Amino acid sequence: MLEDILDIPTRDGAMETFVVRPDRGGPFPPVLMLMDAPGIREELYDMARRLATVGYLVVLPNLYYRAGRDTKYGPDVLTKGSADHTAMRAIRTKMTIPPVMEDVAAMLEFLDSHPDARTGPVGVHGYCMSGPYALAAAARYPDRVAAAASFYGTWLVSDAEESPHLTLSQAKGELYIGCAEHDDLAPLPMVAELKSLFEASGTKGELEIYPGVHHGFGFPKREVYDKPAAETHWQRLIALYARNLKAPS
Repeated sequence: MLEDILDIPTRDGAMETFVVRPDRGGPFPPVLMLMDAPGIREELYDMARRLATVGYLVVLPNLYYRAGRDTKYGPDVLTKGSADHTAMRAIRTKMTIPPVMEDVAAMLEFLDSHPDARTGPVGVHGYCMSGPYALAAAARYPDRVAAAASFYGTWLVSDAEESPHLTLSQAKGELYIGCAEHDDLAPLPMVAELKSLFEASGTKGELEIYPGVHHGFGFPKREVYDKPAAETHWQRLIALYARNLKAPS
């Protein structure tokens, strides 16, 4: 495996980014992996590595870069009231979809010049706060994003500009939306509303509810980690990308 941590230039500064891909057989279909609210950490690097082992070049940016380089947190970031949690929330609550779409544009430009990235369609998937970002990217860049996935995405129906429920019909690629049955940040009535809008949009894809699990079930370091559901998430994601990005066997 080949790994780099480098800066991708954006209009708002240097975006520190983890890039991982196999060490032979390239160029590879590119995938953007968008972080959850607790931010960049080794757990996410490991998830990016797992996806790279099946033939992808994975780009994992620190979306908190506008707040500086001191935006990586320890395990206490999940503890409400801790210093890390307070610092993270101060950044997270100011984030909106449009600037992240500019970050996606910067990553697409980066991929256009990367020798190990196959030209053409890309995939985008996001967890937690980035679920909406992944779906919004499919709508904002419909001729480039061939597949997008949201896993326990938060507030997928909201009054936010470019909220996914407003732009589903603009996507040309296949969408996958995986929701936890127990999720205060995406309660079942919201999920039901989104499912109805998704079906009405005519956009290709699927919304699936993972029964009996909680928000964050796919992260191995979380107390709510559910291995069977997490492995299903991997199965869905890899199949989605294999269908749409033509990964090498």
